[in-house]
Amino acid sequence: MRYLKLAAAAAAVAVLTACGGSAEPAAAPPPPTEVAEPAPPSEAAEAEPSTEAPQVDACALVPKEDAEKLAGTPLEDPVPVRETCTYTGPTSGPLAQVEVYVGDGAKKILDVDRDLDHEFETLSGIGDEAYLEDGAVFFHAAGVWVAIRLVRLDDPAKYDKPLTELARTVAGRL
Repeated sequence: MRYLKLAAAAAAVAVLTACGGSAEPAAAPPPPTEVAEPAPPSEAAEAEPSTEAPQVDACALVPKEDAEKLAGTPLEDPVPVRETCTYTGPTSGPLAQVEVYVGDGAKKILDVDRDLDHEFETLSGIGDEAYLEDGAVFFHAAGVWVAIRLVRLDDPAKYDKPLTELARTVAGRL
């Protein structure tokens, strides 16, 4: 009964509101205004050097053959998304995934892992700086951060050497 009273009151308010229009006619809409086209950039603005890191194709940095060598198993074709590239193992197994991150995302993963107190080994001779942790390698070379992560069900230490070798190869490609 209570709901019926509420519904009736709501309906009455809706009807009264709809019928309570003003007696004056609606004002005419304002005339359209012209939109000025933006001026083309000046030559001085185009000549300014960029401080951003160069754009790098993550799948070109780690081609499928290199990803398969790292994972030790055949992998599906790469799936690139923005500054990342992911190779997954076939659905028939074994479980394997190689992820490549380039740019700020790679650095962010390293920073998060540091905040989580992951253990890192500093690697020498790879770019400006390089770090290895279980299942991942991070390095900075030619102004670009790169992270390569490997997912396997084996002991991660088994992949330390292949990860380090791949990082050295990829740093040389930058």
